[in-house]
Parts: sequence; C-alpha cells; structure tokens
Amino acid sequence: MKLLYFAQLVDILQRSYEDVELPAAVHNVDQLLSWLADRGEPWTSHMVATRIQVTVNKQFAQPTTEVGDDDEIGLFPMRGV
Repeated sequence: MKLLYFAQLVDILQRSYEDVELPAAVHNVDQLLSWLADRGEPWTSHMVATRIQVTVNKQFAQPTTEVGDDDEIGLFPMRGV
C-alpha cells in the first residue's frame, strides 16, 4: 500500500509518502488509522479520524471504507483542527 501525506503532515511526519505492508488485521480506514496511531508520537496525535481526511484511490473515504495492499491512501489534515 502507498500512503501519501499532505500539507503539514509532511513536516510533522518527515515524509511525503511511504510504502507499507498491511497487517492481516487491517481491512478498513478506521483500522488503518489505528494501526498508524500505534506507531507512537507524532502518529498517535495525528492519525485520529476527527483530525484526518482520508482518500482511497483518490476517492474520499469513510471509516468503514475497505483498504487493501494495492490501494493508494491519501492522508490530509482537516482544516481548523
């Protein structure tokens, strides 16, 4: 899976993208954000559904949107948060 980071996330996470292999337990956007948050700070503070807008293959996603190894995920900080 390719993760793309945008706006201030690039500076906070010190990367604009990364390729990751999903754990078997990650099947949707909510689980993906939880898995990323488990990396520790600064991930924990920023990979929260109320702070991040997610796209899956360039389409806006909901917490229940399914994700897979071949997907491209965009992570955008929400404005004003």
